[in-house]
Amino acid sequence: MRVPLSWLREYVDVAADATPEDVLAALVSVGFEEEDVHRFEITGPVVVGQVLSFEEEPQKNGKTIRWCQVDVNEEEPRGIVCGARNFAAGDKVVVTLPGAVLPGPFPIAARKTYGHTSDGMIASARELGLGDEHDGILILSELGVDAPVGTDAIALLGLDDVAVDINVTPDRGYAFSVRGVAREYSHATGAAFRDPAERDFAELQPGTGQTATVDDARPIRGRVGASEFVTRVVRDVDPSRLTPPWMIARLTLAGMRSLGVLIDITNYVMLELGQPIHGYDLDRLDGTITVRRAERGEKLTTLDGQERTLHPEDLLITDGSGPIGLAGVMGGGTTEMSESTRNVLIEAATFDPVTIARTARRHKLPSEASKRFERGVDPLIPFVAARRVADLMVKLAGGTLTDEGGALYTEVVVEGIELPAGFVQGLIGVDYTDAEITGALETIGAEVNPSTASGAREGGWFVIPPTWRPDLTDKWTLAEEVARIHGLDRIPSVLPVPPSGRGYTPLQQGRKRVADALAAAGFVEAPSFPFTTEEQNDLHASPSGAHLPSIRLANPLDGQAPFLRRSLIPGLLQTAHRNISRGLVDLAIFESGTVFTPEQDVAYGTDFIPPLAQRPSDETLAELNASIPPQPRHVGVLLTGSITPRQPGRAAEPADLGDALDAVRVIAAAAGAEIEVAQTTRAALHPGRAGVLTVRGEEIGYVGELHPQVSADADLPGRAVVAELDLDRLLTLAGERVVAESLSTFPAATQDVSLVVDAGVSAADLRAAVVEGAGPLLESIRLVDDYRGEGVGEGRKSLTFALRFRAADRTLTSAEATEAKMAGVAVAAERFGAGIRE
Repeated sequence: MRVPLSWLREYVDVAADATPEDVLAALVSVGFEEEDVHRFEITGPVVVGQVLSFEEEPQKNGKTIRWCQVDVNEEEPRGIVCGARNFAAGDKVVVTLPGAVLPGPFPIAARKTYGHTSDGMIASARELGLGDEHDGILILSELGVDAPVGTDAIALLGLDDVAVDINVTPDRGYAFSVRGVAREYSHATGAAFRDPAERDFAELQPGTGQTATVDDARPIRGRVGASEFVTRVVRDVDPSRLTPPWMIARLTLAGMRSLGVLIDITNYVMLELGQPIHGYDLDRLDGTITVRRAERGEKLTTLDGQERTLHPEDLLITDGSGPIGLAGVMGGGTTEMSESTRNVLIEAATFDPVTIARTARRHKLPSEASKRFERGVDPLIPFVAARRVADLMVKLAGGTLTDEGGALYTEVVVEGIELPAGFVQGLIGVDYTDAEITGALETIGAEVNPSTASGAREGGWFVIPPTWRPDLTDKWTLAEEVARIHGLDRIPSVLPVPPSGRGYTPLQQGRKRVADALAAAGFVEAPSFPFTTEEQNDLHASPSGAHLPSIRLANPLDGQAPFLRRSLIPGLLQTAHRNISRGLVDLAIFESGTVFTPEQDVAYGTDFIPPLAQRPSDETLAELNASIPPQPRHVGVLLTGSITPRQPGRAAEPADLGDALDAVRVIAAAAGAEIEVAQTTRAALHPGRAGVLTVRGEEIGYVGELHPQVSADADLPGRAVVAELDLDRLLTLAGERVVAESLSTFPAATQDVSLVVDAGVSAADLRAAVVEGAGPLLESIRLVDDYRGEGVGEGRKSLTFALRFRAADRTLTSAEATEAKMAGVAVAAERFGAGIRE
């Protein structure tokens, strides 16, 4: 929210010497965030001048310029060349003299043009930053401004004003107004606050004859779409009148363009009071206004020129012709105020925040109005805002306020809150006195009375929040207000003591161990967005590449990736491509994150939304959980480029399948599980270079080299190896407790064995047979060679394993180790016809 200081000073006493930084510091002390300070980019000398005379001089290019003599309260008039023709001798204008700088920046200097030396410039509204009007120069009399020649025009037009910019959090919608910010400044400094909404109730009555009707057949969560709808009629307005410069200056500093006096007035009051206002061309309305929900398939062209297909939840403003506006979001083009408008119907309403928020998001149509309505607008302000707009249209647009209008409203009831004695002190940790608590709550506008609740502790209070604070809903929010008003710096810095027995769950501990182990092994964690294409899901999540069900987002961030991922590999491929395109070609990256694995023929999603401000029941939570697909956490790794860079005396070592297997071993060790690897095939992996990962016979992932075509499609220049595991399932199979093995004090006996088998026998199956036969003395077995060629026969291969034997209670003899080895060979021979290579 950008607040011009001159505007702020109308409603709260800001010290004359207060700087914008002082004002921001005060607002920060009551919980706002400082954003920026905004000023007009203009410096003088810029003065009021009077055109004494001019000569029109046709030019060769067909243009006619005026050579003007302009009085700027100096000894001699200034000679200025001007291309505009909308002024006459005697008019007072704004003159920028040499040395001035206009927005752009556009420095002004005396310069030769059209055969004259132009000693300054007569400025238009756009050149001064006061709007988009550039058809002619600014005539002060047309603005209702008169000042002596030579007067500083920057101060005269409000161009010396400055605005402070604060970030307003979603729960404090009242601060989207000068009224709200002025009140908060008063809270911070104790300065006197003057509420612009305090007016005689009698003058706020809108009259009769234009009462709207609300016909909400489908309220959301039982809340009628419009609880208040005030209208007033102003006739005989003159939309051609110019908006006064002080209003344009304030609107500009507040971040809004000047769009003509009628629209400027409605925007001005919205910024001032926080109540969105809409003006209709009364002569273009067809009958009276009805507020209703849209019918499916209905269409509306909004003020931005877009035709929108409406949703049954959308709340509409309609007349006899049909929809004329999206309630609380944007008006329609058929009844907008224009240069031909003579009679105006003013609307000030209170709409349901949920309805407005959903409509604005559904149509991707955020507006200043919706921003306020979805956060909650003071329900007592529409009458004031409608009268304020009417008064300004009479004053600035020459209109006549009539007794036509109407008011549809319901009684405003604000639920009271029980605030027990001692609660604020116990929650905040500060020993506030009772007077400080009640004083803070009364300062923000709450009504505070002694509690009469049965069983209430002596000294408690019954608090009725002000109507402009819908965020105050319970005793906790009241306690926060007390802390905010008395200063957050009073809260002591005390580290909380965690209750015993708490901390990470076993599953969380396991995830953390795995991530830490991969990082320690040299991998870089690279989280990515969980969005991908259906084709990528099929390719990387299905072993065969067959189609799998995927969850499609209703409103994706990227229309080209509208599905939730079933695999982490697509995200890792995008990350690798992005790094390689920036020259980082040697990569070892990993990601740990959720994937989404919907089951076939299961309908997910629900239209049911539980009510706010109360904990859903166990049945409701179970229903909501059943409406979403399984979301297991996976861990994936990708390596490409060189695992060891080239260096003197040593060639670069490219990442290969062995490095991906090493990463799997790191994950297994951190999880405390034994992972078995066996050869497999997958659509996305290189034939013959893919492995399935199992724990206790259950598949939990895969490892392999990407198929060359997959790498090429991902724009990877060379080989890439990957692995992906179901981390949650891996940790579950591993168990909660990881037990480290004891270190033996007895020496090991090492031997090798080379077994010749058919080429179709997998190394994993052969290894399992040797392990089974060798028995408990076999401590470790590792495949070290796979030979195929001369000496082993056609269709055969030789697999060499390195064996390590050890006994827990004695030093093994060579004969005992050999006996165990041969027992393993015997099982391999029985199952696969394996023989020892000679």
